[in-house]
Amino acid sequence: MNDAPSLGVPVRSPWIAPTEARDQSRHSALGKVAVALFSAILLIFSFPNFDLWFLAWFSLVPLFLVMARRPGGRSAFFLGWLWGVVFFYGSCYWLTYSMIRYGHLPGWLSYSLLFLPIALVAIFPALSCLVIFRVIRRWGTVALLVAPFVWVAFEWARLGVTGQLWNAIGYSQAYVPLMIQPAKWGGVYAVGFMIVTFNAVLAYLFVERNKRSLTISSILLIAVLAVILIPGLASTGVGSPLTYTQGDMVVFAVQPNVPMEPVSDMAFSKALLDRHVALSLDSLQLWYHQAAASRPTPLDSDSAELDKDPAIPRLVIWPESPMNFVYGNDRQLRELLADFAITNHTSILFNSLESAPEGGSYNSALLLNEQGQLSAQYDKIRLMPFGEYVPLPRWIPGSNAIAPLVGGFVAGTKYPLMPVREIRAGVFICFESAFPDIARAFTNEGAGVLINISNDGYLGPTPVMRQHLANAIFRAVENNRPVLRVTNTGLTAYINSRGEVEDIAPGFQAAARIWIVRREEDRTFYTRYGEVFVTFCAVVTLIALALAESQMRKKKFASI
Repeated sequence: MNDAPSLGVPVRSPWIAPTEARDQSRHSALGKVAVALFSAILLIFSFPNFDLWFLAWFSLVPLFLVMARRPGGRSAFFLGWLWGVVFFYGSCYWLTYSMIRYGHLPGWLSYSLLFLPIALVAIFPALSCLVIFRVIRRWGTVALLVAPFVWVAFEWARLGVTGQLWNAIGYSQAYVPLMIQPAKWGGVYAVGFMIVTFNAVLAYLFVERNKRSLTISSILLIAVLAVILIPGLASTGVGSPLTYTQGDMVVFAVQPNVPMEPVSDMAFSKALLDRHVALSLDSLQLWYHQAAASRPTPLDSDSAELDKDPAIPRLVIWPESPMNFVYGNDRQLRELLADFAITNHTSILFNSLESAPEGGSYNSALLLNEQGQLSAQYDKIRLMPFGEYVPLPRWIPGSNAIAPLVGGFVAGTKYPLMPVREIRAGVFICFESAFPDIARAFTNEGAGVLINISNDGYLGPTPVMRQHLANAIFRAVENNRPVLRVTNTGLTAYINSRGEVEDIAPGFQAAARIWIVRREEDRTFYTRYGEVFVTFCAVVTLIALALAESQMRKKKFASI
């Protein structure tokens, strides 16, 4: 036994220090994970149906603070990926609804199957964090100010690679018209850029508490507020959808609430078709007699004859739904719709399955004119993966077997406009509202109004209803066009060109709405030039990353 005196100095085992270091490292790692999770949760709460939109302006601060501490490249990537997994699970969990209800899968399996696509889209915030870490490693915390360019560039990349831009950070502001007017020049990316800039400035100010950081932060915050608030406050109201003037169009929007379960009974199918017709006729009668007691009458009391005047353009809109109308192969449907159009002096826009020339079917929007004749057809361009087509090469075993189950739809390629007298409308179907290029293309073709026919019923009474509507709101602002959103189960709504939602119909109820639509003609910067702003952000991101990597290599070689 060693009886040597201690001389008053504590004797430490050589194993204690490494153990403490490991504990500290473990605690530090867990702390970073907790902060990343907290950041994701804050952003989840800024989206529908929580609608705490203001949290988006602070939600990325915790994540950026972790990046400012230079956690290492692998850690930065992992934390960004984990952030993405939590955010997309928390805001898009409704994707499991159809698997559970209609596919009869157990909940645990549905959420497990959802992990793969979520893990894929989470790579893009992971790459954002990795790039942000690398520029901070080179230039210090001031490089946090590059984060807005990086973040929106990778959102754009997400759309290009996966075909999905759902719940990009800018969409959190959709229901606050004041905040989304920058979309007129930069799309949803411009609004996202402002949000991320605000977060990055706050994080920078928190880390660098000195006069320099205060000056830079103050200038940038004032700039963000100016870019957001000045256009928003200067933009005045664009009028009500209830006031008729010469040259406007009267629209009758029908929300039939067709059930999502397959209908095999012919009597029930006829009853559902009759519901479409009855809701349309009721709306026309309300218009004819100015008897809509629940809202202001569309015309003055001394202009009662105008409501029956065939000179007033009328359009009845039926939504996309599981009714599966097949206009081209259904003689009785053709006769019924033609008689309806002629009798009521109205055009009719509806969804139909139409045969493609080389096999398969189009998911189409058809327009009958007031003479009951087919005058325009738009074939859906952006199809739903595994809903309308199988995104797998034909040479993969089993892909041909899946196609008939999914539907085997064929994508359209053209952007025809729907003419209702002198007004021309651009129509996009269902989740095509999530693709800015679709609405832009129609507007550049000359559309004075945009129409979105949709069916979200298969995803149930979940946040998808208001998240989907948020996409249409941005398409209205981006292109300075009213958007008429007509859905099977909701939410049917009129969206003016400022992004204000009016006359919304409740979800999962049969309803109808009457709107007066005035076409817009001015094109915004975004409509004319598209993704110029986000392209600039991508270029800045690439330059910043290239310079950072180049400088780090020079330092590495200099130290050898």
